[in-house]
Amino acid sequence: MSVAFPPGGPSGPPAAPERRLLLVHAHPDDESITTGATMAKYAAEGAHVTLVTCTLGEEGEVIPASLAHLAPDRDDALGPYRIGELAAAMRELGVTDHRFLGGPGRYRDSGMMGAPQNERPGCFWQADVDEAGELLADVLREVRPQVLVTYGPDGGYGHPDHIQAHRVAMRAAELATRAGADGAAPHTVARVYWNCVPRPVLDEGFARLREAADEGEIFPFPGFTGETGFARPDDVPGVVEDRNEVDVTVDATAYVKAKAAAMAAHETQVSVRSTARGEFFFALSNGLGQPLNGTEFFQRAQGAYGAPDSGHGTDGPAGTHGARDLFAGVRE
Repeated sequence: MSVAFPPGGPSGPPAAPERRLLLVHAHPDDESITTGATMAKYAAEGAHVTLVTCTLGEEGEVIPASLAHLAPDRDDALGPYRIGELAAAMRELGVTDHRFLGGPGRYRDSGMMGAPQNERPGCFWQADVDEAGELLADVLREVRPQVLVTYGPDGGYGHPDHIQAHRVAMRAAELATRAGADGAAPHTVARVYWNCVPRPVLDEGFARLREAADEGEIFPFPGFTGETGFARPDDVPGVVEDRNEVDVTVDATAYVKAKAAAMAAHETQVSVRSTARGEFFFALSNGLGQPLNGTEFFQRAQGAYGAPDSGHGTDGPAGTHGARDLFAGVRE
């Protein structure tokens, strides 16, 4: 999908929105689970939000029994189905510019770390980082975002596609500072962030989940069996130990319903439920309940390419530590 900027003046080129945010995620559903509220907030505020998804998520497990035939060990039709899920999720978030890296199906889901699928030719884990990075750099030169969001070096939880998405995103930010092969002007990303979540926030969320269960307001997730039906904070990707490790906190609680709806659109992967008090919780294919938050957290990338003030935790006029806006300190 190509980017559509607002029209410019009668004699000038189209004018780009003042704020441009680009997010790189590994599979359909990752964007909604980890950054959905942030995406909805910035899109609603008029920023141009671009999502680049690296694979179709072909190796995912399937929750609804009625769709079990899509699984990779049966019809192997999950990837195309998840294209539709992602499109529905983006409608819920108000995001109109979403793309697959190199086009749909260019890179296949690699499966969990250590799985035989890691060695499959064409999977994302086997992709040449420079080649994939140049594909993404082309998008960076086109969209010209000030802010790039992806995962930390471990991908948040060690999934090979998440690790590779980090590598490719960081390499692309570097490559984009050079002119493109097609003559596209170079572009320097001002801010690179890795999504994260502080453990105290997770502890509070799981406490709310248990409180809801104790009050009888919770409903079974698939496979829910009471106390054993909860995930643990360590099961959540991108955990950091305390809030001091967070550089930007985006309060997008006003958009938590949009986030929940986007997550629910990924029906093969995510089960979303709400309590009588209107709190949202979700589970993945393991059926273990997790809190669904409207506040999302970001850590400044260490060694962010192209930005002279790019250290994590940077304070001062150009710093972001303790900021509430991903565009804090960015010169338009």
